[in-house]
Amino acid sequence: MVVEKIDTFGGHRDCVYALETGLESNQFFSAGADGLVVRWYLDRPDRGDLVAKVPASIYALALHPVSRLLWLGQNYEGLHLIDTVNKREVNSLKLTSSAIFDIKFYKSDAFIALSDGVVVVIDTEQLAVKKHIRASDKAARCIAINPVEREMAIGYSDNVVRIFDLSTHALKHTLSAHTNSVFTITYSPDFRYLLTAGRDAHLRVWDVEKNYALQNDIVAHMFAINHLTFSPDNSLFATASMDKSIKIWDANTYRLLKVVDRARHAGHGTSVNKLLWTNYQQELLSASDDRTISVWQLS
Repeated sequence: MVVEKIDTFGGHRDCVYALETGLESNQFFSAGADGLVVRWYLDRPDRGDLVAKVPASIYALALHPVSRLLWLGQNYEGLHLIDTVNKREVNSLKLTSSAIFDIKFYKSDAFIALSDGVVVVIDTEQLAVKKHIRASDKAARCIAINPVEREMAIGYSDNVVRIFDLSTHALKHTLSAHTNSVFTITYSPDFRYLLTAGRDAHLRVWDVEKNYALQNDIVAHMFAINHLTFSPDNSLFATASMDKSIKIWDANTYRLLKVVDRARHAGHGTSVNKLLWTNYQQELLSASDDRTISVWQLS
């Protein structure tokens, strides 16, 4: 495998924490500690549009698939819904005084993970709170949706992953998943496995059809794993770490294929916080504490 850094997007004034797909395949959004939400163009690295600005850090961005509004979670404030075409806020919801770590959608529901351990269920059509899911007093950090089993997995800072029914929100499984906070969680593209990772630097794979039995435990990085994501063709996945590296893995065998770092690939000089694997020429994006977003081509 050959990995080539083909572009760098710079313009944020502080750490970049969030990446999200754009309205077109050549676009994506970024946000972070400076409160800026920027639209970038993968075919025009010299161009960036400011689409929103809030007065606090943004950890979570999510493009709503129906309304095409960009939902952003403002630290200590709540939700803002942005019409990115006209660059204006069309709605907001004063939700919490806690940090918002993740936003995921399923049908007409939005699930919002908060630093006080609550996951808020919101009706996306009415923009009204339907329910508060309280399963821990430690932060809810990440959410993954499994539409096949109609389950939702949530990773918490109490080191536990909890599996809930998507309709009733009843707790179905409790996984003593890690020895420290769970930062990232995702189902495999076929929804047969759940992948979890976090502060303990371990990547763990759970068999969904066997009541989430642990299938694999990999010491994947030197320091905390901040995010993981699958490639559009489902053959690979990537992990991003506080150890400043990105690692590329075979999605079927979990074999490490490539380490992308500063020494070998002019990678990031500080923590890599978020990844986004785009459909635009299968380019992989990485966002970092160094205020930049790098674009990687794998071949």
